[in-house]
Amino acid sequence: MKKKNYVFLLFCLLLLGGCNASSLLKEVPRDFSVTGPGPVGEQGSGGQRNIENIRRPETGQSSASAPGSDAAQGGKDVAQGEQDAARKESFLYDGAFEYSAGTLSEAELTWYEDIKRTLGSFGEKERLDAAALAAGCDEEDIDRIFQCVLNDHPELFYVEGYSYTRYTRGDKITAIAFSGTYSIDRETAEGRRKEIEAAAEKILSGADEEADQYAKVKYVYDTIIRETDYDPASPDNQNVYSVFVNNRSVCQGYAKAIQYLLNRLGVECTLVLGTVESGEGQEGHAWNLVKVDGEYYYVDATWGDASYTQQDGEAENAGIPEINYDYLNVTTEELLKTHTLGENIPMPQCAATEANYYFREGALFTSYDREQMKGLFDRAEEQGRDDVTVKCADWECYTEVLTELVDNHEIFRYLGESGATVAYAKNDNQMSLTFWVTNE
Repeated sequence: MKKKNYVFLLFCLLLLGGCNASSLLKEVPRDFSVTGPGPVGEQGSGGQRNIENIRRPETGQSSASAPGSDAAQGGKDVAQGEQDAARKESFLYDGAFEYSAGTLSEAELTWYEDIKRTLGSFGEKERLDAAALAAGCDEEDIDRIFQCVLNDHPELFYVEGYSYTRYTRGDKITAIAFSGTYSIDRETAEGRRKEIEAAAEKILSGADEEADQYAKVKYVYDTIIRETDYDPASPDNQNVYSVFVNNRSVCQGYAKAIQYLLNRLGVECTLVLGTVESGEGQEGHAWNLVKVDGEYYYVDATWGDASYTQQDGEAENAGIPEINYDYLNVTTEELLKTHTLGENIPMPQCAATEANYYFREGALFTSYDREQMKGLFDRAEEQGRDDVTVKCADWECYTEVLTELVDNHEIFRYLGESGATVAYAKNDNQMSLTFWVTNE
């Protein structure tokens, strides 16, 4: 093999955060009103996190009558009939993996089902279960339970926020009626749902139904990254429509699209919310928790997309591979080097490594093994790939591999192409190295 005319280009990929400043997970509308024997129409506002670019709904005086009155009962009967009809065409996906629901108490889970049903049917003014109220649930729990529903159901792409009416007798809350607030009307949502389902079906049709769970996760990860550009200015970028139809999104759009597809492939997957460090401090971010062969792992497709990590265009100009596998099925220990978990939903301790990308692909090194390295490059050539990524188990191994492949030019032992330009990128946090042949 000729060893001349090779050029090295070095790119240090500095992962600077999750979503940029314009993509911070913001407060969204939560309105409430109070009615009962006391003052009627007391209003306030708070917020749910994790939905962005919202329009605050107009608020107004509650016109609800006190529970038990004829007017209230008549209105309830009419509303109930409308809700029953709407539920026949629910937007909910029955096969969703409801991880967040599993973290709730029995009473909270009752309200979870009420809120889920209301949002899935474009419902308004549905009474939350009175037994759960008697069991200790109160208005302070609504926000967290609402977020649990959204975490578990990416198909609720049109949900913007919620409002609730609190009925009281004296200081005692006697009932709470919950309403969803929506970014679009039902007719528009029906049209968008068809667009989403068509795009998702096209992706799902390319998956091997007989593949194991690891292969399904990798297929969805690869596909979403290839077909989506990271763009903080993209519309609807906090929901799946931005990914499946517009092909431009931010972290929450990526994560919800991954969840949407994997649930339909029979792989348990949920949304995870937290923060990452950026140049401007802690920044809101979203990624996924998946269950592969009975073990939990974290997946972050946003950080796997070169269009995110190199938004200034350097990646495109340098020809860096579009997919980074540092965050495909990682442990809690690996994740916490760069991510911070949110506190609202408890997460499991992810310790398994069998479904980690580098472990499964034979690219995890405990020392500089030349035979293992040759096999890795040979497989890449067989598959027609121009790039190879290796990960080291510890810093000593990482230093050794970097020294031998780069400083001592042993990378050329594994390349069969003469006269090419070879570039590489390194990630010190994850102790990984990516090499690729450029066309320059």
